[in-house]
Amino acid sequence: MNTTQFLYDDKPHEECGVFGISCPDGDVNVAYAAYNALLAQQHRGQESCGIVVNDRGVFSYSKDMGLVSEAFNTQTLDSFSGQMACAHVRYSTAGASIRENAQPLVMRYVKGTLAIAHNGTLTNAYELQQDLVQKGCIFQTTIDSEVIAYLIAQERVNCGSIEEAVHRALPKIQGSYSLIVMSPQKLIAARDPHGFRPLVIGRIGHKTYVFASETCALDAVGAEFVRDVEPGEIVMADANGLKTIHDPVNVKKSLCVFEYIYFARPDSVIDGINVYEARKRAGHLLYQQSPVDADIVIGVPESGIDAAIGYSEASGIPYQKGIVKNNYIGRTFIKPTQLERERSVRLKLNLIPDAFRGKRVVMLDDSIVRGTTCAHIVTMLKKAGAKEVHLRISSPPFLWPCYYGTDIPDKSNLIACHHTVEEIGKMSFADSIDYLHVENLPAMLGIKDGFCDACFSGHYPAPTPDFNIADKMNDYCRPIQKIK
Repeated sequence: MNTTQFLYDDKPHEECGVFGISCPDGDVNVAYAAYNALLAQQHRGQESCGIVVNDRGVFSYSKDMGLVSEAFNTQTLDSFSGQMACAHVRYSTAGASIRENAQPLVMRYVKGTLAIAHNGTLTNAYELQQDLVQKGCIFQTTIDSEVIAYLIAQERVNCGSIEEAVHRALPKIQGSYSLIVMSPQKLIAARDPHGFRPLVIGRIGHKTYVFASETCALDAVGAEFVRDVEPGEIVMADANGLKTIHDPVNVKKSLCVFEYIYFARPDSVIDGINVYEARKRAGHLLYQQSPVDADIVIGVPESGIDAAIGYSEASGIPYQKGIVKNNYIGRTFIKPTQLERERSVRLKLNLIPDAFRGKRVVMLDDSIVRGTTCAHIVTMLKKAGAKEVHLRISSPPFLWPCYYGTDIPDKSNLIACHHTVEEIGKMSFADSIDYLHVENLPAMLGIKDGFCDACFSGHYPAPTPDFNIADKMNDYCRPIQKIK
């Protein structure tokens, strides 16, 4: 976590969202398609963004800090022309929040130019980086995506095609990646063997193919959903259409369950599972676990609302909109003091007047990391006249850090590592509290297995590092940043 934080930052963060488009006939404006896709995936990263456009091998790009709507304007987008593009929105989990780390990463090397957009975290990035440094590579960023770029470039020098280079490079890396690689002639999408992060394929017309982190991005560009990229699969789009260049591997799928709980947009479908319906099922299950007599059910915007609707459906207790979210505060940075946290919650979330007076309230939220936000909201509800507030959380308690692309901090910052559920309820000033039980996650998703719940269970499906990846990656480039 950076020393400065987003306002009311008591939620895990996704690392990023990716997009790629190949339009050999040029009948789709690829720059505007990329822009619209990034807007649709803005929830996956708000620190920086970028678009790279490929015009018959000539790469043009624009990257900047901030939101997509802040970083691009019509003048910039109109200056692009081409038949391919890749794009990225970022929240940093490995690598500092600086402009140099904005993606897509563009690399010029002896065989031409590459652009790479990466969602995920490599657990062996530091070891690979040190090996590459010994071979003469000079890193310009502190992101693990640059490791992938160097590996692909090295393999490309020794083989006949970019797709073969990708095929040779990816087995060297561990951890999570949903990856877009753009060369002068080809657009490649790849997903790690565990499928930690989502990646989908869409089509516009007969020859234009797109890749994206979520199906909501396909909708934003008018693309028809084709299918998910399977774990371990490498897919290529070029002037000849779409083809698989490396088949899926026989490894147990481990898609991050928090994609369904919080990260993904509710109108997305990931690996065949409707995100909105999964969140509603979490609400159903919470009522079955912890029924309570109440007058209204409310949800903390945004993902808590879907679970609240499910709780209301299962219980028959009316759902009511009670909390209003201000969506225009999210870029403000603060120092994380207690007073500032309280002020930030009041700025971000406000209550509808007289909605709670004398009422018993069930409040649904998607997760608790540090415990600060829920306590402030419960206090606000009781000051507004709520007779009782019963807190229901649509995920299990966070007990373990994530190494696969989610910014879940170490145990020292996880409230559930230091307090019982009952203690957390008292610290939140709630009359009762319950989390979704970890054994109910399969019922929430409607599948028996095939997902990663390591942050809840401690069962990691892939190797984990014994040190902080971000700190190690930052060490190498720190002298370069000081010179700048």
